[in-house]
Amino acid sequence: MNKKRLALIISGIIILIISYSFFGSSGEEDVLLTTKIIKGTYLNEVIISGEAQSTSSKEINGPINARRFNIYQLKIQDLVAEGTIVKKGDYIGKIDASEVNSKMNDAQLSLESAESRYTLQQLDTTLTLKQERTAIKDLLFNIEENQLELKRSIYEPPATIRQLEIKIEKFERELKEKKEDYSIKKRQANAKMIEVGTEVSKIKKRIEELIDLQKEFTVYSEDDGMVTYVKDWNGNKKKVGATISPWEPALASLPDLTKMESKTYSNEIDIRKIKKDLKVKIGFDAFPDIEIDGIVTEVANVGENKRGSDIKLFQVLIKLNSINKNIRPGMTTSNKILTHQEDNVLMAPLEAIFSKDSISYAYVKSGYSIEKKQVELGLANNEVVIIKKGLNENDVVYLNAPTDLKDKSITLLK
Repeated sequence: MNKKRLALIISGIIILIISYSFFGSSGEEDVLLTTKIIKGTYLNEVIISGEAQSTSSKEINGPINARRFNIYQLKIQDLVAEGTIVKKGDYIGKIDASEVNSKMNDAQLSLESAESRYTLQQLDTTLTLKQERTAIKDLLFNIEENQLELKRSIYEPPATIRQLEIKIEKFERELKEKKEDYSIKKRQANAKMIEVGTEVSKIKKRIEELIDLQKEFTVYSEDDGMVTYVKDWNGNKKKVGATISPWEPALASLPDLTKMESKTYSNEIDIRKIKKDLKVKIGFDAFPDIEIDGIVTEVANVGENKRGSDIKLFQVLIKLNSINKNIRPGMTTSNKILTHQEDNVLMAPLEAIFSKDSISYAYVKSGYSIEKKQVELGLANNEVVIIKKGLNENDVVYLNAPTDLKDKSITLLK
Protein backbone atom coordinates (compact mmCIF):
# COMPACT_ATOMS: atom_id res chain seq x y z
CA MET A 1 0.00 0.00 0.00
CA ASN A 2 2.82 2.39 0.90
CA LYS A 3 4.67 1.60 -2.32
CA LYS A 4 1.62 2.41 -4.43
CA ARG A 5 1.09 5.70 -2.61
CA LEU A 6 4.74 6.59 -3.07
CA ALA A 7 4.54 5.82 -6.80
CA LEU A 8 1.50 8.08 -7.17
CA ILE A 9 3.22 10.92 -5.34
CA ILE A 10 6.34 10.61 -7.49
CA SER A 11 4.21 10.54 -10.68
CA GLY A 12 2.37 13.69 -9.60
CA ILE A 13 5.65 15.49 -8.91
CA ILE A 14 7.01 14.52 -12.35
CA ILE A 15 3.82 15.79 -14.05
CA LEU A 16 4.07 19.09 -12.16
CA ILE A 17 7.73 19.51 -13.17
CA ILE A 18 6.94 18.80 -16.84
CA SER A 19 3.96 21.17 -16.78
CA TYR A 20 6.07 23.88 -15.20
CA SER A 21 8.83 23.43 -17.75
CA PHE A 22 6.42 23.80 -20.64
CA PHE A 23 3.89 26.29 -19.32
CA GLY A 24 5.78 28.14 -16.63
CA SER A 25 4.13 29.50 -13.55
CA SER A 26 2.53 32.73 -14.82
CA GLY A 27 -0.84 31.43 -16.08
CA GLU A 28 -2.34 31.46 -19.58
CA GLU A 29 -0.08 34.22 -20.93
CA ASP A 30 2.95 31.89 -20.72
CA VAL A 31 1.41 29.07 -22.75
CA LEU A 32 3.81 28.42 -25.65
CA LEU A 33 2.47 27.57 -29.11
CA THR A 34 4.59 25.87 -31.73
CA THR A 35 4.52 25.07 -35.41
CA LYS A 36 6.76 23.41 -37.97
CA ILE A 37 8.71 24.95 -40.81
CA ILE A 38 7.20 23.63 -44.03
CA LYS A 39 8.41 23.44 -47.61
CA GLY A 40 5.92 24.25 -50.33
CA THR A 41 4.65 26.85 -52.78
CA TYR A 42 4.68 30.47 -51.71
CA LEU A 43 1.87 32.61 -53.08
CA ASN A 44 1.70 36.35 -52.89
CA GLU A 45 -1.84 37.51 -53.59
CA VAL A 46 -3.67 40.79 -53.66
CA ILE A 47 -7.21 40.24 -52.41
CA ILE A 48 -9.78 42.87 -53.38
CA SER A 49 -13.54 42.86 -53.72
CA GLY A 50 -15.34 43.80 -56.90
CA GLU A 51 -18.53 43.45 -58.88
CA ALA A 52 -19.47 41.01 -61.61
CA GLN A 53 -20.51 42.53 -64.91
CA SER A 54 -20.91 41.53 -68.54
CA THR A 55 -18.28 42.58 -71.05
CA SER A 56 -20.98 42.80 -73.68
CA SER A 57 -24.50 44.04 -73.10
CA LYS A 58 -27.31 45.53 -75.15
CA GLU A 59 -28.76 48.74 -73.83
CA ILE A 60 -32.50 49.22 -73.56
CA ASN A 61 -33.10 52.86 -74.43
CA GLY A 62 -35.92 55.24 -73.77
CA PRO A 63 -37.15 57.77 -76.38
CA ILE A 64 -34.02 58.65 -78.33
CA ASN A 65 -35.82 61.25 -80.53
CA ALA A 66 -37.10 63.34 -77.63
CA ARG A 67 -34.39 65.96 -78.12
CA ARG A 68 -35.89 66.93 -81.49
CA PHE A 69 -38.94 68.14 -79.57
CA ASN A 70 -36.91 69.93 -76.87
CA ILE A 71 -37.62 67.24 -74.29
CA TYR A 72 -34.46 66.73 -72.27
CA GLN A 73 -35.50 65.25 -68.90
CA LEU A 74 -37.43 61.97 -68.93
CA LYS A 75 -38.60 60.38 -65.70
CA ILE A 76 -38.85 56.60 -65.36
CA GLN A 77 -42.46 55.89 -64.38
CA ASP A 78 -42.33 52.11 -64.28
CA LEU A 79 -39.62 49.46 -64.63
CA VAL A 80 -39.61 45.68 -64.30
CA ALA A 81 -37.60 44.22 -61.44
CA GLU A 82 -33.89 43.76 -61.97
CA GLY A 83 -33.06 40.17 -62.87
CA THR A 84 -36.33 39.63 -64.76
CA ILE A 85 -35.92 37.19 -67.65
CA VAL A 86 -37.54 38.64 -70.76
CA LYS A 87 -38.04 37.68 -74.39
CA LYS A 88 -37.98 39.89 -77.44
CA GLY A 89 -41.00 42.19 -77.41
CA ASP A 90 -41.70 41.85 -73.68
CA TYR A 91 -42.60 44.90 -71.62
CA ILE A 92 -39.66 46.61 -69.88
CA GLY A 93 -40.96 49.88 -68.52
CA LYS A 94 -42.69 53.18 -69.10
CA ILE A 95 -41.46 56.77 -69.26
CA ASP A 96 -43.56 59.68 -67.99
CA ALA A 97 -45.22 61.00 -71.17
CA SER A 98 -46.84 64.14 -69.70
CA GLU A 99 -44.51 66.50 -71.55
CA VAL A 100 -44.97 64.84 -74.94
CA ASN A 101 -48.75 64.72 -74.35
CA SER A 102 -48.70 68.45 -73.69
CA LYS A 103 -46.83 69.04 -76.93
CA MET A 104 -49.34 66.84 -78.72
CA ASN A 105 -52.24 68.97 -77.43
CA ASP A 106 -50.44 72.15 -78.53
CA ALA A 107 -49.86 70.65 -81.96
CA GLN A 108 -53.56 69.73 -82.29
CA LEU A 109 -54.57 73.32 -81.47
CA SER A 110 -52.01 74.63 -83.97
CA LEU A 111 -53.41 72.28 -86.61
CA GLU A 112 -56.96 73.50 -86.06
CA SER A 113 -55.79 77.09 -86.34
CA ALA A 114 -53.78 76.36 -89.49
CA GLU A 115 -56.68 74.50 -91.10
CA SER A 116 -58.94 77.45 -90.30
CA ARG A 117 -56.50 79.85 -91.98
CA TYR A 118 -56.31 77.49 -94.95
CA THR A 119 -60.11 77.52 -95.32
CA LEU A 120 -60.26 81.30 -95.05
CA GLN A 121 -57.50 81.70 -97.61
CA GLN A 122 -59.28 79.30 -99.91
CA LEU A 123 -62.51 81.31 -99.65
CA ASP A 124 -60.68 84.61 -100.15
CA THR A 125 -58.91 83.24 -103.18
CA THR A 126 -62.12 81.90 -104.67
CA LEU A 127 -63.90 85.22 -104.14
CA THR A 128 -61.06 87.37 -105.49
CA LEU A 129 -60.54 85.28 -108.61
CA LYS A 130 -64.29 85.15 -109.21
CA GLN A 131 -64.44 88.96 -109.15
CA GLU A 132 -61.53 89.16 -111.56
CA ARG A 133 -63.16 86.70 -113.96
CA THR A 134 -66.42 88.66 -113.80
CA ALA A 135 -64.57 91.89 -114.64
CA ILE A 136 -62.94 90.19 -117.63
CA LYS A 137 -66.31 88.95 -118.87
CA ASP A 138 -67.78 92.44 -118.52
CA LEU A 139 -64.95 93.85 -120.62
CA LEU A 140 -65.53 91.19 -123.28
CA PHE A 141 -69.22 92.11 -123.37
CA ASN A 142 -68.37 95.80 -123.68
CA ILE A 143 -65.97 95.11 -126.56
CA GLU A 144 -68.50 92.93 -128.33
CA GLU A 145 -71.23 95.52 -127.81
CA ASN A 146 -69.10 98.36 -129.20
CA GLN A 147 -68.00 96.24 -132.16
CA LEU A 148 -71.64 95.66 -133.11
CA GLU A 149 -72.37 99.35 -132.76
CA LEU A 150 -69.35 100.09 -134.97
CA LYS A 151 -70.74 97.83 -137.70
CA ARG A 152 -74.07 99.66 -137.59
CA SER A 153 -72.29 103.02 -137.80
CA ILE A 154 -70.69 102.65 -141.22
CA TYR A 155 -72.77 105.51 -142.51
CA GLU A 156 -72.10 107.72 -139.49
CA PRO A 157 -69.70 110.63 -139.68
CA PRO A 158 -66.03 109.69 -139.51
CA ALA A 159 -65.67 111.34 -136.11
CA THR A 160 -68.36 109.11 -134.62
CA ILE A 161 -66.79 106.02 -136.16
CA ARG A 162 -63.38 107.00 -134.83
CA GLN A 163 -64.81 107.59 -131.39
CA LEU A 164 -66.22 104.05 -131.36
CA GLU A 165 -62.89 102.61 -132.55
CA ILE A 166 -61.04 104.42 -129.75
CA LYS A 167 -63.53 103.12 -127.23
CA ILE A 168 -63.02 99.53 -128.47
CA GLU A 169 -59.23 99.94 -128.31
CA LYS A 170 -59.53 101.21 -124.74
CA PHE A 171 -61.66 98.21 -123.69
CA GLU A 172 -59.24 95.82 -125.41
CA ARG A 173 -56.31 97.45 -123.58
CA GLU A 174 -58.19 97.18 -120.29
CA LEU A 175 -59.02 93.54 -121.10
CA LYS A 176 -55.38 92.77 -121.74
CA GLU A 177 -54.36 94.40 -118.45
CA LYS A 178 -57.17 92.67 -116.61
CA LYS A 179 -56.06 89.27 -117.91
CA GLU A 180 -52.51 90.02 -116.85
CA ASP A 181 -53.75 91.11 -113.42
CA TYR A 182 -55.84 87.95 -113.17
CA SER A 183 -52.81 85.79 -113.99
CA ILE A 184 -50.74 87.58 -111.33
CA LYS A 185 -53.48 87.39 -108.69
CA LYS A 186 -53.97 83.72 -109.47
CA ARG A 187 -50.28 83.03 -108.92
CA GLN A 188 -50.39 85.06 -105.70
CA ALA A 189 -53.42 83.10 -104.52
CA ASN A 190 -51.73 79.82 -105.38
CA ALA A 191 -48.61 80.89 -103.46
CA LYS A 192 -50.68 81.82 -100.40
CA MET A 193 -52.57 78.54 -100.59
CA ILE A 194 -49.30 76.64 -100.83
CA GLU A 195 -47.98 78.58 -97.83
CA VAL A 196 -50.94 77.86 -95.57
CA GLY A 197 -51.18 74.34 -96.98
CA THR A 198 -47.51 73.72 -96.20
CA GLU A 199 -48.08 74.92 -92.65
CA VAL A 200 -50.96 72.47 -92.27
CA SER A 201 -48.86 69.62 -93.71
CA LYS A 202 -45.95 70.55 -91.45
CA ILE A 203 -48.12 70.47 -88.32
CA LYS A 204 -49.71 67.16 -89.43
CA LYS A 205 -46.26 65.67 -89.89
CA ARG A 206 -45.23 66.92 -86.45
CA ILE A 207 -48.32 65.29 -84.94
CA GLU A 208 -47.45 62.00 -86.66
CA GLU A 209 -43.91 62.23 -85.27
CA LEU A 210 -45.28 62.99 -81.79
CA ILE A 211 -47.55 59.94 -82.05
CA ASP A 212 -44.52 57.81 -82.96
CA LEU A 213 -42.60 59.40 -80.07
CA GLN A 214 -45.44 58.62 -77.68
CA LYS A 215 -45.09 54.95 -78.58
CA GLU A 216 -41.41 55.08 -77.57
CA PHE A 217 -42.44 56.10 -74.03
CA THR A 218 -43.53 52.50 -73.48
CA VAL A 219 -40.34 50.46 -73.69
CA TYR A 220 -40.14 46.87 -74.91
CA SER A 221 -37.23 44.46 -75.09
CA GLU A 222 -35.44 44.14 -78.41
CA ASP A 223 -33.90 40.78 -77.52
CA ASP A 224 -34.01 37.84 -75.09
CA GLY A 225 -32.09 38.16 -71.83
CA MET A 226 -32.07 39.20 -68.20
CA VAL A 227 -32.84 42.80 -67.29
CA THR A 228 -30.18 44.64 -65.31
CA TYR A 229 -30.32 48.24 -64.18
CA VAL A 230 -27.77 50.70 -65.54
CA LYS A 231 -25.95 53.32 -63.47
CA ASP A 232 -25.94 57.07 -63.89
CA TRP A 233 -22.83 59.27 -63.92
CA ASN A 234 -22.85 59.28 -60.13
CA GLY A 235 -22.73 55.48 -59.89
CA ASN A 236 -26.35 55.08 -58.72
CA LYS A 237 -28.67 52.58 -60.38
CA LYS A 238 -31.50 54.06 -62.42
CA LYS A 239 -34.79 53.00 -60.87
CA VAL A 240 -38.39 54.23 -60.86
CA GLY A 241 -38.28 57.99 -60.31
CA ALA A 242 -34.83 58.40 -61.83
CA THR A 243 -34.36 60.48 -64.96
CA ILE A 244 -32.76 59.72 -68.30
CA SER A 245 -31.72 62.15 -71.01
CA PRO A 246 -31.30 62.06 -74.80
CA TRP A 247 -27.54 61.90 -74.20
CA GLU A 248 -27.87 58.93 -71.80
CA PRO A 249 -31.12 57.28 -72.92
CA ALA A 250 -30.47 53.83 -71.41
CA LEU A 251 -32.77 52.79 -68.57
CA ALA A 252 -31.72 49.12 -68.44
CA SER A 253 -29.55 46.61 -70.28
CA LEU A 254 -29.52 42.99 -71.41
CA PRO A 255 -26.06 41.61 -70.56
CA ASP A 256 -24.46 38.70 -72.38
CA LEU A 257 -24.08 36.20 -69.54
CA THR A 258 -21.58 34.16 -71.55
CA LYS A 259 -19.07 37.03 -71.40
CA MET A 260 -18.49 38.02 -67.79
CA GLU A 261 -15.80 39.94 -65.94
CA SER A 262 -15.10 41.23 -62.46
CA LYS A 263 -14.70 44.99 -62.13
CA THR A 264 -12.69 46.05 -59.09
CA TYR A 265 -10.54 48.88 -57.78
CA SER A 266 -7.07 48.63 -56.23
CA ASN A 267 -5.35 51.08 -53.90
CA GLU A 268 -2.11 52.89 -54.74
CA ILE A 269 0.06 50.38 -52.87
CA ASP A 270 -1.27 47.17 -54.41
CA ILE A 271 -1.66 48.53 -57.95
CA ARG A 272 2.15 48.39 -58.36
CA LYS A 273 1.96 44.61 -58.07
CA ILE A 274 -0.95 44.10 -60.45
CA LYS A 275 -0.11 43.58 -64.11
CA LYS A 276 -2.02 42.48 -67.18
CA ASP A 277 -2.33 38.68 -67.69
CA LEU A 278 -1.90 37.82 -63.99
CA LYS A 279 -3.93 34.81 -62.83
CA VAL A 280 -6.89 35.35 -60.51
CA LYS A 281 -9.16 33.21 -58.37
CA ILE A 282 -12.63 34.74 -58.28
CA GLY A 283 -15.10 33.94 -55.50
CA PHE A 284 -18.67 35.12 -55.03
CA ASP A 285 -20.27 36.23 -51.78
CA ALA A 286 -23.65 34.86 -52.86
CA PHE A 287 -22.17 31.41 -53.65
CA PRO A 288 -19.20 30.65 -51.34
CA ASP A 289 -18.71 27.23 -52.93
CA ILE A 290 -18.13 28.70 -56.42
CA GLU A 291 -14.61 29.72 -57.46
CA ILE A 292 -13.73 30.57 -61.06
CA ASP A 293 -10.32 31.10 -62.63
CA GLY A 294 -9.74 34.45 -64.27
CA ILE A 295 -7.08 36.67 -65.77
CA VAL A 296 -6.36 40.40 -65.48
CA THR A 297 -7.25 42.04 -68.79
CA GLU A 298 -6.91 45.73 -68.00
CA VAL A 299 -5.19 47.89 -65.38
CA ALA A 300 -5.92 51.62 -65.28
CA ASN A 301 -2.95 53.97 -65.55
CA VAL A 302 -4.81 56.87 -63.94
CA GLY A 303 -6.47 56.72 -60.53
CA GLU A 304 -9.97 57.88 -59.66
CA ASN A 305 -11.07 59.73 -56.56
CA LYS A 306 -13.23 57.72 -54.23
CA ARG A 307 -16.43 59.55 -53.43
CA GLY A 308 -16.17 61.42 -50.15
CA SER A 309 -12.44 60.77 -49.87
CA ASP A 310 -9.10 61.81 -51.34
CA ILE A 311 -8.02 58.17 -51.76
CA LYS A 312 -6.97 57.28 -55.31
CA LEU A 313 -8.29 54.00 -56.67
CA PHE A 314 -7.26 52.27 -59.90
CA GLN A 315 -9.73 50.24 -61.93
CA VAL A 316 -8.82 46.62 -62.64
CA LEU A 317 -10.82 44.40 -65.02
CA ILE A 318 -10.64 40.61 -64.64
CA LYS A 319 -12.03 38.24 -67.25
CA LEU A 320 -13.77 35.06 -66.07
CA ASN A 321 -12.31 32.05 -67.91
CA SER A 322 -15.46 29.98 -67.47
CA ILE A 323 -19.17 30.53 -66.94
CA ASN A 324 -21.49 29.46 -64.16
CA LYS A 325 -25.24 29.78 -64.64
CA ASN A 326 -25.65 31.09 -61.09
CA ILE A 327 -23.43 34.13 -61.68
CA ARG A 328 -25.31 37.34 -62.37
CA PRO A 329 -24.18 40.92 -63.05
CA GLY A 330 -23.97 43.02 -59.91
CA MET A 331 -22.88 40.17 -57.62
CA THR A 332 -20.06 40.97 -55.21
CA THR A 333 -16.81 39.20 -56.08
CA SER A 334 -13.68 38.37 -54.09
CA ASN A 335 -10.62 38.51 -56.33
CA LYS A 336 -7.36 36.82 -55.36
CA ILE A 337 -4.80 38.15 -57.81
CA LEU A 338 -1.63 36.05 -57.88
CA THR A 339 1.21 38.57 -58.12
CA HIS A 340 4.13 36.24 -57.28
CA GLN A 341 4.76 32.51 -56.87
CA GLU A 342 7.80 30.52 -55.70
CA ASP A 343 7.86 26.74 -55.57
CA ASN A 344 9.74 24.47 -53.16
CA VAL A 345 10.63 27.11 -50.58
CA LEU A 346 10.74 27.04 -46.76
CA MET A 347 8.01 29.05 -45.06
CA ALA A 348 7.17 30.12 -41.53
CA PRO A 349 4.15 31.95 -40.11
CA LEU A 350 4.70 35.66 -39.58
CA GLU A 351 4.01 35.17 -35.86
CA ALA A 352 7.09 32.92 -35.56
CA ILE A 353 9.51 35.67 -36.65
CA PHE A 354 10.83 38.29 -34.22
CA SER A 355 13.28 41.12 -34.69
CA LYS A 356 15.76 43.13 -32.69
CA ASP A 357 18.20 45.74 -33.93
CA SER A 358 17.35 44.88 -37.56
CA ILE A 359 18.12 41.20 -36.90
CA SER A 360 15.34 38.71 -37.59
CA TYR A 361 15.28 35.57 -35.47
CA ALA A 362 13.09 32.67 -34.35
CA TYR A 363 12.76 30.57 -31.21
CA VAL A 364 13.62 27.03 -32.30
CA LYS A 365 13.03 23.91 -30.27
CA SER A 366 16.24 21.91 -29.89
CA GLY A 367 15.70 18.73 -27.87
CA TYR A 368 14.53 19.80 -24.43
CA SER A 369 15.87 23.33 -24.87
CA ILE A 370 14.99 26.38 -26.96
CA GLU A 371 17.48 28.15 -29.22
CA LYS A 372 17.23 31.73 -30.41
CA LYS A 373 18.44 31.63 -34.04
CA GLN A 374 18.94 34.35 -36.61
CA VAL A 375 17.10 33.83 -39.93
CA GLU A 376 17.38 35.37 -43.36
CA LEU A 377 13.98 36.22 -44.78
CA GLY A 378 12.58 36.45 -48.29
CA LEU A 379 9.22 37.69 -49.52
CA ALA A 380 6.22 37.76 -47.19
CA ASN A 381 2.47 37.88 -47.59
CA ASN A 382 -0.25 38.39 -45.01
CA GLU A 383 0.31 34.94 -43.49
CA VAL A 384 3.78 33.49 -44.11
CA VAL A 385 7.32 34.56 -44.91
CA ILE A 386 9.98 32.75 -46.94
CA ILE A 387 12.97 31.46 -44.91
CA LYS A 388 16.16 31.69 -46.97
CA LYS A 389 18.67 30.71 -44.26
CA GLY A 390 18.72 29.73 -40.61
CA LEU A 391 16.01 27.05 -40.48
CA ASN A 392 15.32 23.66 -41.98
CA GLU A 393 12.19 21.83 -42.98
CA ASN A 394 10.23 20.40 -40.01
CA ASP A 395 12.09 22.58 -37.49
CA VAL A 396 9.75 23.38 -34.62
CA VAL A 397 9.45 27.12 -33.94
CA TYR A 398 7.51 29.04 -31.32
CA LEU A 399 4.69 31.41 -32.22
CA ASN A 400 5.17 33.45 -29.07
CA ALA A 401 8.37 34.41 -27.29
CA PRO A 402 9.21 32.45 -24.11
CA THR A 403 9.31 35.00 -21.32
CA ASP A 404 12.51 33.71 -19.73
CA LEU A 405 14.40 33.66 -23.07
CA LYS A 406 13.83 37.24 -24.26
CA ASP A 407 17.26 38.31 -23.08
CA LYS A 408 19.02 35.20 -24.41
CA SER A 409 21.69 35.88 -27.03
CA ILE A 410 20.90 35.21 -30.70
CA THR A 411 22.80 32.52 -32.56
CA LEU A 412 23.93 34.43 -35.65
CA LEU A 413 24.16 33.00 -39.15
CA LYS A 414 27.57 31.90 -40.31
